[in-house]
Amino acid sequence: MKVRRDPRVPLTTAAGLGAVAVVVALVTGGSAPVVTAIAGVVTGLLAAISLIMAASRVVPAHRRQPGAWRWMAAGSLTWLLGVGVRPVADGTPFVLTFADLLLLVGSVLLAIGCGLSVKPPAFTRGVIRQAADAYLGAASVFTVAWVAVLGPAFRKAEDTGAFFVALALPLVCLLATCAVTPAVAASRSGNRVVGLTGVGVLTAITVAEMATALARLDGDTPPLAAGLVVPAMLLVLAVAPWVQEDRPARPLPAALTAATPLVLVAAATLVATLYAIGSSRDAALVVVASSVVLVLLGRLFVLLVETAGMRRLVDVGEQQLRRLAENTGDVVLVCDPGGVIQEVGPGLETTYGYRPEDLACRPIFDYIHPEDLPAVQALLDRMTDEDDGSEQEGGTRISCRFRASDGTWRPTESVAARHVRDDDLVLVTIRDLSDQVALRNQVTHLTFHDGVTGLPNRAYFEERARDVLSRRGAGGTAVIFLDLDGFTSVNDSVGHASGDHLLGQAARRLRSAVRADDTLARWGGDEFAVLLEGGASGGADAQTAIDLAERLVRAVSNEPFRVADRDVALTASVGVAFAEEDLPPGDLLRNADVAMSRAKELGGRRVEVFATHMHADVLRRLEIASDLQRALLENQFAIEYQPVVDLATSRVTAVEALVRWWRGSTFVPPEQFLGPAEDTGIIVPLSEWILREACREVAAWRASSWDIGLALNLSARQIMAPRFVETVAEALSESGLPASALTLEVIEEMLVEDAGEMISRLSELRTLGVRLAIDDFGTGYASLAFLRQLPVDMIKIDPSFVSGLGRDDTLTLLTKTIVQLGNDLGLIVVAEGIERPEQLDLLRKMGCTRGQGYLVARPMTARGVDSLMPTTTLQNTA
Repeated sequence: MKVRRDPRVPLTTAAGLGAVAVVVALVTGGSAPVVTAIAGVVTGLLAAISLIMAASRVVPAHRRQPGAWRWMAAGSLTWLLGVGVRPVADGTPFVLTFADLLLLVGSVLLAIGCGLSVKPPAFTRGVIRQAADAYLGAASVFTVAWVAVLGPAFRKAEDTGAFFVALALPLVCLLATCAVTPAVAASRSGNRVVGLTGVGVLTAITVAEMATALARLDGDTPPLAAGLVVPAMLLVLAVAPWVQEDRPARPLPAALTAATPLVLVAAATLVATLYAIGSSRDAALVVVASSVVLVLLGRLFVLLVETAGMRRLVDVGEQQLRRLAENTGDVVLVCDPGGVIQEVGPGLETTYGYRPEDLACRPIFDYIHPEDLPAVQALLDRMTDEDDGSEQEGGTRISCRFRASDGTWRPTESVAARHVRDDDLVLVTIRDLSDQVALRNQVTHLTFHDGVTGLPNRAYFEERARDVLSRRGAGGTAVIFLDLDGFTSVNDSVGHASGDHLLGQAARRLRSAVRADDTLARWGGDEFAVLLEGGASGGADAQTAIDLAERLVRAVSNEPFRVADRDVALTASVGVAFAEEDLPPGDLLRNADVAMSRAKELGGRRVEVFATHMHADVLRRLEIASDLQRALLENQFAIEYQPVVDLATSRVTAVEALVRWWRGSTFVPPEQFLGPAEDTGIIVPLSEWILREACREVAAWRASSWDIGLALNLSARQIMAPRFVETVAEALSESGLPASALTLEVIEEMLVEDAGEMISRLSELRTLGVRLAIDDFGTGYASLAFLRQLPVDMIKIDPSFVSGLGRDDTLTLLTKTIVQLGNDLGLIVVAEGIERPEQLDLLRKMGCTRGQGYLVARPMTARGVDSLMPTTTLQNTA
């Protein structure tokens, strides 16, 4: 064992002072009692001073044992007082003097200090067992001493009472020494030098006082050597607090320390047996009795070995449990029934920032959140209640919040169980759940919030609406739905990432427009929803909701959004719905969505308040949409043709194919089913069927030497459908209709919305030889630009212009301009909606070449077209 000495303490000087004091006393001719007294006073004073200094401030805190060392210092001072007054007290006629009582008290104080120097203290290791072991050891030593020394002295003593009174002091010291020696020897403390030295001092006092007692009984002076044994040990005790072991002490095996009293009893039995055999006639009886004692001692020794083995297994299990707790990041605390922390396992500083000494001897309740304190207190009470049989195997789990050194409350899961060694202690394992709770909160946030805008999502909004309507009722509660007009083109032009950036900007604008009590959420895609909560504190009347809806429209539309280094101007369509009594939350949200769709259908950038007829219209559209597929399979559709005539010659030059739907005996107007057909995609197979049927009919008419053309309207979904160009080519090939006889019509609005892809598809049709026409010319946004990009053969004047001919000068001028533009560009100009003779006359004067309308002919079936003669003339009622 390598030791180090504290350089701040002059230990060599202290030892030298004691030696000098003894030498001076001898040189000056002092007697043995005087020399012993001087040496005892000097060394006892040095030991006391050294122990007090070590307990106070000199030795580092982790090596101090202040309580034990102060008890030993008090014992040293009391003992030196007794030694100092002994030369005077020995002149009295009493067997035991006042000095002997001081020596007795000092020895007891030293024994208490030795017992406190170990952890746990020697006095908590089972009082009855410890007292029994101490008595066995002391009795065994006394027996051997009686046979060797005390027996002959007793037989020579004249007063037996005085004999035993004289031996009282050494016997008490012997009993105290035997009481603390096993515990100190088996101590796991890394610095048990002081405790072992204290045991050595007690042993020296026992030997010295035994020699002093025998000398008094014989009337002699105690020998000087016996008197100097104790001062020598006190010098060692003065040095002991300043000696540090670099490595942890290896305690004696538990079985060995536990068997020491048995070994002493066995030795005393053998000695007593030999003594009895030599002086007694009943030797056989003595031998049998001794053998019985020895056999019992052997049996008890085997039991101790087995117990030590089991204790070792318990220790190994406890170490494994601690290591497991350390590897899992758990913190292990040992608390007494009052919740005071007795031991602290490793990992505390890493997890919570405390040093072990910060929590030692502190109530665990100081670190538990006040709201969790009653449950923790009740748990500890149950764990320490011996009559409570409800404890679960493996401990009881409880969740609580533990305060870290930085003041934050950490969520934990703790397991409390009774200590395996002491039922009065509770073993608490604390696991930090901060990461798990943070992850769970993050998952919850992601579940109920939108990752792009940071707003609550649809699930949260629906749950919030249900909660508000269930608690506050319908009074003053409203829902606003908002859709960004034209947002799809943003994704198509600048990408989805830029689109998400735009949504984030829109969310910030909307958040600044709503009130603090309102709930703003992203419903999905480019749609947002606002919940205006009713009730006394935040009620929203109709005007308040409408005002907020208009603010939302302005927030989106007033300023363009900055996306991908460009400004993007968007508008918003907003729908408002108000809660009603007994209206389910889902219906309220549906009503707001229906109102928003209505605002979008009406052109956007407007606010629509839900009305009952809106829902009826939606239901009707859904019903029609569901019947369209069946109608297509059951051939419920028919084609009518509206003639197009040459205004100069009144000759029918072409027919425009128009679809009709007879649902049973009920006629469904085109404006009611073409929209749902476009939305559901049924328009694609329906348009293919119209194309094939119309091409077949017109090809048959052309086969009869009738030079007639076919005009068809195209929808956006039809043009963008896969294999659209191939479908047109196949229809022409199957029917035998020349491509030049087919004119496909598109409206300007379709060209504006999907310009690039739309023009590409139409250009492919143009290469087939199919003629192209722009329908409703003059009502779009960029007609002239697209006339340059897309080579068309025909423009058709919208009926809204023709209807004003002869009545509205402006419309007349616009119509004339369109006709002149078409003629200058070499295009065929067709006027639609001719219903009055004056319209026909004005169109002829303007130079319009073609026309169609009720004045010319109404739409008719194929049989009606058959009846038309190639020289069909126009009725002129002018």
